[in-house]
Amino acid sequence: MNGPQDMGGLQGYGPVNAEPNEPIFHADWEKKAMALTVAMGFTGTWNIDRSRFARESLGPANYITWSYYKIWLSALEQLVKDYELASAEEIAQGKSVDAPAAVKRVLKAEDTPAALAKGGPVVRDKAGAPAFKPGDVVCARNFHPTGHTRLPRYLRSRQGVIHKARSAHVFPDTSARGEGEDPQWLYSVRFKATDLWGDEANPNDHVHVDCWEPYLERV
Repeated sequence: MNGPQDMGGLQGYGPVNAEPNEPIFHADWEKKAMALTVAMGFTGTWNIDRSRFARESLGPANYITWSYYKIWLSALEQLVKDYELASAEEIAQGKSVDAPAAVKRVLKAEDTPAALAKGGPVVRDKAGAPAFKPGDVVCARNFHPTGHTRLPRYLRSRQGVIHKARSAHVFPDTSARGEGEDPQWLYSVRFKATDLWGDEANPNDHVHVDCWEPYLERV
């Protein structure tokens, strides 16, 4: 979706100012927010693409003004309500009211280091061959989905060159909608900075973006 998370190339928001010696967490509640989000992800109730879409759907005013982990926590609250794991009343009271709903898996503290080290690989097998090869000139499709997508808005209708053909990966657009993994070939595509940002960009600069095959058209 063309939400507030897709800010690449937009003007009027000022510079991104790095915080010197920034801590990983600014408050103890942020640690809990991350732990809860990771633990609930491991239940298998939803996938990472659905989780990302929940954050994107919080609304521009909230997404832009809230802190990073405030966004995580608010999206998690919405997800547990959407999947009927907790009610709005329970979240407001901070305690269970009804019997707990069953989940597929429970991440225990002693299993966490190994589970995090394993990660969640998204490489998949796919029959056939990639449609593009390194050196092919392609154009990013111009589309504006209402759901989740990983194609940045600033790339749409822009030409690039296939830099590297990767393996097939879970397609986030269908994954976020609950329509299955639908593995698609993934490419590293090289775009000229001047094609993206105009003549004021450095002509020697390029941007490399990983793009799934359905995002691209042959030129």
